[in-house]
Amino acid sequence: QVQLVESGGGLVQAGGSLRLSCAASGRTFSSYNMGWFRQAPGKEREFVAAISRSPGITDYADSVKGRFTISRDNAKNTVSLQMNSLKPEDTAVYSCAATNRALVLRRYGYDYWGQGTQVTVSS
Repeated sequence: QVQLVESGGGLVQAGGSLRLSCAASGRTFSSYNMGWFRQAPGKEREFVAAISRSPGITDYADSVKGRFTISRDNAKNTVSLQMNSLKPEDTAVYSCAATNRALVLRRYGYDYWGQGTQVTVSS
């Protein structure tokens, strides 16, 4: 089992940048595929980005491709989401998630979730 705690959210103007971090507990962090998801008010949660156990394989939603970068540091048990060129439509609660069940990187089926961090982008 793994516990996840996000940080780094806040208020930023359109065009600005934020870096979200997710700290994971446990000694088997490197065995988990990690993902970032977001949920805006009145909308369903949506996939943002994912990274495989061994850094090198990443996946991004079309809406963030080229603006967001996911990375991980297995030595520090952290996964990060660098968000650049932010838009008002990026406003949401961002959550990190983990799974060790999947052999391939995927956009669904995550088992462990953090509590989320608010990102607000003003126009």
